[in-house]
Amino acid sequence: MPSAVITPCRLEGSVQVPPSKSMAHRFLLAAGLAEGVSRIGNLALSQDVEATLSCLEVLGAGLSWEGDGSLLVRGTAGRPAGGDGLPTFQCGESGSTLRFFLPVALAVAGGGRFAGRGRLMQRPMEPYERALTGKGVRWSQQGDTLSVEGTLPAGRYELPGDVSSQFVTGLLYALPLTGGTSELVLASPLESAGYVDMTLQALAQFGVRVERKGERFLVPGGQVYRPGRAEVPGDWSQGAIWYAANFLDHRVDIRGLDAQSSQGDRQIASLYWQLARPGDRRIDVSQCPDLAPALGAMAAVARGSTTLTGCGRLRMKESDRLSAIAAAVNALGGDAEEGEDTLTIRGAGRLRGGCAVDSRGDHRIAMMAAILATRCREPVTVTGMDCVSKSYPDFWAHFAMLGGEFHVV
Repeated sequence: MPSAVITPCRLEGSVQVPPSKSMAHRFLLAAGLAEGVSRIGNLALSQDVEATLSCLEVLGAGLSWEGDGSLLVRGTAGRPAGGDGLPTFQCGESGSTLRFFLPVALAVAGGGRFAGRGRLMQRPMEPYERALTGKGVRWSQQGDTLSVEGTLPAGRYELPGDVSSQFVTGLLYALPLTGGTSELVLASPLESAGYVDMTLQALAQFGVRVERKGERFLVPGGQVYRPGRAEVPGDWSQGAIWYAANFLDHRVDIRGLDAQSSQGDRQIASLYWQLARPGDRRIDVSQCPDLAPALGAMAAVARGSTTLTGCGRLRMKESDRLSAIAAAVNALGGDAEEGEDTLTIRGAGRLRGGCAVDSRGDHRIAMMAAILATRCREPVTVTGMDCVSKSYPDFWAHFAMLGGEFHVV
């Protein structure tokens, strides 16, 4: 894979953050299950979103682009596409695609085969396996292909809240298509709760009713997704990397973010000022794990020590992201120490650089390393630069537009 050799430089200018891929997944799946044609605007084609589009077509949804860049989705009305055998869903490296479509496939197609790349099939699936095999679903995995077969019944489902909110979302999309009322119960406090808020917003926008009572969700069955129009909002998790750039004394005007968004990662706006104050600080990232790389970049140059807590799930991302952040900061001349589910970074001011940082194929590590490299004393090589295509294909173009200096080797 190519690498970017970055020369320390100053970033300045305006950048329009890409649309939220998290909200795009949710709008697209709802549109794909609707009875009629929906229009999804402000949609960007990252690798993860392309995986979801591919899986929608497997379900039988029709996709066509409009001249203004909007996507028309002809929904399936929750009915199977037909064909012999189990359908095969290519999920790439997208955890959202895999975990959202698996219960939906059981509800509308009797199951499916799910293929993935990279670390996707090593990421936790036990919550689904326990919940679904207890309902009679047959479950088997061989290498990078997971097969599930059976019919998703209505009933009571119990999930842990501290593994991934994506399991909750997947069932909230699928259970309305069953024949009876279901109850989804969380056995532990919900982490990344903002993502479930996004799910409930998208479901309501497409006419699906879910009643939440604390850690319980009541889902009436026999519902029909209504077609609708939706605009994908700007992505706070991607905007966070430009917040980090400004923290490192760049001048980036960040455009396209809604301060009232249901995205939990909007917390970066307040965490920025927490890091700006000198002294030691602790930040719980259990509700916003995708902010950890941006926060790590800020902490590397902040005055004082920063300890990120609630980091355990970072080990189950595209890389062992907790270890990758620590390794990147230390390689650049900073001071980072990882615990089992914590990361402590002692601010070092300007970093040394003069090294290579392995992105480990993780889009957020590559972007974090690129931003830190701009404020190093010596050039930095970021290996595996193309992995940003997973979520932010235009990152390097935006980096260059803002004055970022790099060449590809």
